[in-house]
Amino acid sequence: MAGCFHCGEPVPAGADFRFEFDGEQKACCCPGCQAVARTIIDCGLGSYYQHRSAPAPKADAVPDELKQLQHYDLAEIQQDFVSEKDRLKEVQLSIAGLSCAACAWLIERHLSQVAGVALIQVNTTTERARLRWNDDTVPLSRLLAAFAEIGYQARPFLPHQQEQDYNRQVKSYLLRLGVAGIASMQVMMVGFALYEDLFPDIDADLIQYFRWISLWLSVPVMGYSALPFYRNAWRGVKNRALNMDLPVSLAMIFAFVASVYATVTHTGEVYYECVSMFAFLLLTGRFLEMRARRKASETTANLSHHIPMLARLDTPDGEQEVAAKTLIPGQRVLVAPGSVIPADAVILDGTTSVDESMLTGEHLPVIRQAGDPVFAGTTNVESPLRLQVLRPLAEARVSEILRAQDDALAEKPRVAILADQLSRYFVALLLLATLGTYLAWLQFAPDRAFWVMLSVLVATCPCALSLATPTALTVATSRLTRSGVLVRRAHVLDTLPKTTRVVFDKTGTLTRGEVTLASVVLLAEHSETEVLAIAAALEAHSEHPIARAFLPYRDPRLQVNGRENRIGRGLCGVIEGRSWRLGSATWLNPAAEDTELCVYLADDDGPVARFVLADPLREDAELLVRQCKAQGLATSILTGDGSGQAERVAGLLGVNELVKNAGPDDKLAYLRARDAAGEVCLMVGDGINDAPVLAGAHVSFAMAGGTDIAKNSADAILLGDDLQRLLSARHVAGRCRRVIKQNFSWALGYNLVILPLAAMGYVSPWFAMLGMSASSLIVMTNSLRLSRL
Repeated sequence: MAGCFHCGEPVPAGADFRFEFDGEQKACCCPGCQAVARTIIDCGLGSYYQHRSAPAPKADAVPDELKQLQHYDLAEIQQDFVSEKDRLKEVQLSIAGLSCAACAWLIERHLSQVAGVALIQVNTTTERARLRWNDDTVPLSRLLAAFAEIGYQARPFLPHQQEQDYNRQVKSYLLRLGVAGIASMQVMMVGFALYEDLFPDIDADLIQYFRWISLWLSVPVMGYSALPFYRNAWRGVKNRALNMDLPVSLAMIFAFVASVYATVTHTGEVYYECVSMFAFLLLTGRFLEMRARRKASETTANLSHHIPMLARLDTPDGEQEVAAKTLIPGQRVLVAPGSVIPADAVILDGTTSVDESMLTGEHLPVIRQAGDPVFAGTTNVESPLRLQVLRPLAEARVSEILRAQDDALAEKPRVAILADQLSRYFVALLLLATLGTYLAWLQFAPDRAFWVMLSVLVATCPCALSLATPTALTVATSRLTRSGVLVRRAHVLDTLPKTTRVVFDKTGTLTRGEVTLASVVLLAEHSETEVLAIAAALEAHSEHPIARAFLPYRDPRLQVNGRENRIGRGLCGVIEGRSWRLGSATWLNPAAEDTELCVYLADDDGPVARFVLADPLREDAELLVRQCKAQGLATSILTGDGSGQAERVAGLLGVNELVKNAGPDDKLAYLRARDAAGEVCLMVGDGINDAPVLAGAHVSFAMAGGTDIAKNSADAILLGDDLQRLLSARHVAGRCRRVIKQNFSWALGYNLVILPLAAMGYVSPWFAMLGMSASSLIVMTNSLRLSRL
């Protein structure tokens, strides 16, 4: 018998519970120990066995690190941060240790190779990843362990946990900065004394003494302050990926080793002050970058803080304080004045003002009364309310906005992908240029070859290049969210500035969508009460704005069988054994020449009633069309309305083109024709029939009051139904595009200028350090200007 590899207990004779570890067969005493040991090693935690001081407990116990990961597989824990979409689970993760675009590329490459992973996207600015996977194939704990395998710590994103992680990072950076700063000051004092001839009569022994002092003062900087750079560099090398910290680490190590050699052998120059100051400046730059990334992503974090933690549940036994996330539809809650509404709900009792600025960007409170919906995260301003919960917190509007915004931040537009690729190749070219510079100088001035090479290595580090795009995109996305524009697709910021035509749906987009019934014209022997009740029954479950006009006439005794939605035409169904249709004139009464907005009710014998509807224009619609023309944008109206109402609206607004009586296929065909003509179209809509054209447009916006399918098909959503935000979003996107170009121009221009100067020996290592750090800070600061638009 031999000892169990996992627990150390004897392995019974004849037992064969083996597995391979470190190229050797390991034996276990039972299937339980074998399963636990395999899980630990498969999760990338094999070092547990290499460094443990005692055998593990038998089978039923697991190391704390793995146990913590396995907890994330529990359904009751996942409900706080995991959503499900298309039979796949999705989670937002916070990642510790991200430093540049190469880190993101490494994580995406490694995780995409794990079976069951459908999507992995990493955002270096927000330090988060979006992960979508098949839970039947691989558990979440295995995926979190996959991050650990390549040196990154990933945990589900939770706002309060992010705050704690950020505070820990700040504390760590400040400690490293303090050590590097104090050591740099001491080493610089010695360096000035030695190299500026402040003491011309100093003897050689004293010079050597000061060199040894400088060496020992530099050791804490190299061994502690600069440790994050070495870790990131080694992580990239180990996984065969070049990152920004590789040239930085090589520069510091080369300079320090050369200085130590000069100190020990009493030959050559020492550059301890350069090494110490380099580490200090790099840490300062990274610290400021971290603060800037925090500022860039704070809109998402701030929106997360609006999600309430507690709710006052109204029960037969009185009030009870419960966690907001435990509320279920049908429960009743009480909300005091000044308190945050804990769930999407409908008001049962009370009239008040509600501050919805965190959802819509509108800072003026809106009046809400009994029967009106209110949303989680908004604030009750004036009076106490009693509410009935409509949906769980995980499905609340604020949660959907957070998920959509995280999706947009995780997705990478083409310009960001190109930037990532460019920065990775740039590191390889930098290393080749550095080697070529060193070999060239060996031929002409061997004594200067090393220090010129060092200057090239430091001066051209492409940190600024890797920050040029993601920071600007994150800041712009956050800025739009604050102003009431929710970006759902990453390409929006790239496409908006290129648009040449704005295409509007009419009903609910250019008009207020508050359709009211103006009059009823009877066309057969039915009473007005009867035809209104039939029309209301057919419209009972429709989300179209026209359905709301018939809501007051609903008769609960009328039930519709076989109800069918004919997109672009209307509705049909069977009521009390008789077939009915409700819809447009072109479908039910083609011979009609209506000059108003009308719908018809028909049975098998033909039309029985005509309903004349009124839908006023939005107050800002005319101004928007004028502003579009002033900016050189053509305008079109695509509408399924075939009546004269469409011409009247087009004439009032002065649009360039009207296409009426258009079904979903007709609208999509129109956009494709515009595309073939070389135009880039921005589509704005709100209805079910707009979903195909919203999905097929170059870029599309849905109105906040639109149907769910329209909002899911659109690239962005106007949270406050304010049409002026279309042009505001286009302005921000244009500025973002210009900032990215400025960042690239600066980063590439700086490197193109500094590289030949450094290669010719005109740039000293300490000046190269200043230039590289300043370049990164300029790019970050330029991107942050977008937050002030």
